[in-house]
Amino acid sequence: MKTTSAVICFAALVALASAQQRASRHDEPAEMILAKVPVKARSKCNPFANDPEAPAAGGKLFEQHCAECHGQGADGAKRGPSLRANALQQAKPGEIFWIVTNGVVRRGMPAWSKLPEPQRWQIISWLKSLP
Repeated sequence: MKTTSAVICFAALVALASAQQRASRHDEPAEMILAKVPVKARSKCNPFANDPEAPAAGGKLFEQHCAECHGQGADGAKRGPSLRANALQQAKPGEIFWIVTNGVVRRGMPAWSKLPEPQRWQIISWLKSLP
């Protein structure tokens, strides 16, 4: 009987520790995620930076691919954080491109590497145009 109680208690502690670890990963600040972007990726420039039509095209793509998790205006939703956060608005386009391309799997964001590269850059143009 003591052994069964000890095993149940141990299993409960392991489950609690695992849940706390998952929760802390989910709450990882944007600054920590951006800090993990490789140096080479940071220097990538948005080829659509001077295209006046890119933000509108990116907004449509955002609605199709991103709004379900990040909300219609990128204000955040149950599944994804606000993309209007200061850290993300201050991020270099190459940093955002790397995150969009590779995802943040431990936080539930899939990699969007199959979305054509020009479309990913247009989404970034839209995000950078947000007030």
